[in-house]
Amino acid sequence: MMTTAEIMNKLEQMGTEQTRRTFQNHGASQPLFGVKIGDLKKLVKEVRKDQQLAAALYATGNSDAMYLAGLAIDPASIKKELLQTWVKQANWYMLSEYTVAGVAAESPYALELAREWMDSDEELIAACGWSTYANYISVTPDADLDLNEIRSLLDKAEQTIHSERNRVRYTMNGFVIIAGSAVASLHEEALAAAGRIGKVQVNMGQTACKVPPADAYIQKVKARGKIGVKKKTCIC
Repeated sequence: MMTTAEIMNKLEQMGTEQTRRTFQNHGASQPLFGVKIGDLKKLVKEVRKDQQLAAALYATGNSDAMYLAGLAIDPASIKKELLQTWVKQANWYMLSEYTVAGVAAESPYALELAREWMDSDEELIAACGWSTYANYISVTPDADLDLNEIRSLLDKAEQTIHSERNRVRYTMNGFVIIAGSAVASLHEEALAAAGRIGKVQVNMGQTACKVPPADAYIQKVKARGKIGVKKKTCIC
């Protein structure tokens, strides 16, 4: 088994100035080494063998180690208290909207935490809530979804998205996309809501990234014949 120090040493060796600069342009803050996600995945097997190691890596506060922890942790056995700690420590969108949201969505506490986080006064936590619920939809059979709750959230997104905080706007838009793409019975309703929402303005920092128009994105999924198709995992 590798130790936390050994993993951190490996991460430092794998980091590059170019990747570090790219992540910082997207909003990452120090400490980080700048390790590409694909390279992080090479270490997942080592960490997955030791769930305490995964938790220890996240606790370092190093962005690369935190992301690796999310790839390696077992969402089925993670404690709710640890997820609550993780979401508070996530200091940029890749950690809040991908790492924490993905793990939470596959945990037994997905809906409980998504609902709680959505209402947070903290922008990154609220964004994590919307992303958690969207990810939960993407991997959960329709029969197990609360369609009425999703409809009410679509309505909330439609009514409030343009007045919400920056990253919350982004994840609300993503929620509409997932609802219209992954749930066949909500496809038309979500597509109509997306059309009424229109273009969503999000400050993407010092990057060339753009916010995908939800209606156009859903239509592309339909054109590929993928409406209602679920993911095997949302952790990536």
